[in-house]
Amino acid sequence: MKILLAGILGGIVMFIWTSVAHMALPLGEAGIREISNESALLSAMQSNIGEQTGLYIFPGPGVGKNATRQEKNEAMKHMGEKMAANPSGLLMYHAPGRPFTLGKWLGTEFGTELLEAILVVFLLAQTRIVSFAGRVGFVLVAGILAAITTNVSYWNWYGFPCVYTASYMLIQIVGFFLVGIVAALLLPKRAPAA
Repeated sequence: MKILLAGILGGIVMFIWTSVAHMALPLGEAGIREISNESALLSAMQSNIGEQTGLYIFPGPGVGKNATRQEKNEAMKHMGEKMAANPSGLLMYHAPGRPFTLGKWLGTEFGTELLEAILVVFLLAQTRIVSFAGRVGFVLVAGILAAITTNVSYWNWYGFPCVYTASYMLIQIVGFFLVGIVAALLLPKRAPAA
């Protein structure tokens, strides 16, 4: 029961922290810019992509959906030239009409952070770590692992800005650190039985 309570309270603390980081601190906006002359770009996207919501990469390799492995390999040989001559990046495109459902998005974020906290506290409870610093350290290392998992890959492969990557990693790491403090305070002080 204490494990679940520590996970729930840790999830709440993590959610409060991430909310503060995004709404009151500049961390949530780090590395993100608005596009000048946005209306022209939005019009071009709607004309060319239309109703096809999806994640797009550009420049694309220029092969169709059903390309063979050989066609894909041949296209990859020319990607360096295409990237040198054209802008490149990722575009998450939603067709017009996507509802702005802030409450739903916040609920999903809270549920995700709650689940992360419960899982990491459960893992901590499986160890024989009894010191406050050891428990906080265990959860902190899990947070570092979680922060590295996608953020560094997105920076490496897709060119996400360094400041964006560092900010989002910091948000996650601090969130897990706070969960570690909650767990260290609430979990029983004795090591679990063998």
